[in-house]
Amino acid sequence: MNYQISSSQKNFQKAISPEQFEQVIEAITDGRYSWACVLILRFVGYNPLHFIPQRTYSRLIKENSCVANSPVSATRQNS
Repeated sequence: MNYQISSSQKNFQKAISPEQFEQVIEAITDGRYSWACVLILRFVGYNPLHFIPQRTYSRLIKENSCVANSPVSATRQNS
C-alpha cells in the first residue's frame, strides 16, 4: 500500500518550541494526558475542537487554567 502526501503537507514542517515542548512534558508527567493532547494540537496549528467535543475542551481549559495559576505551577516556572 502506498501513501501519497499532498504538496501542502510536504511543506508543513512546523516544530514546537522548547518552551511548548516543556509544557507538554509537564502535562504528561503530571498525568494530564488529555491536556497534553490539546497542547500538542494547538502548538502544531490544529484546532482541538475539530477532534474533541466542545464540552470536553471547555472542561480541560477550565481545569488547566486553575493549574497554570496555582502557586505550585508558579514556583516551577520561577525555578
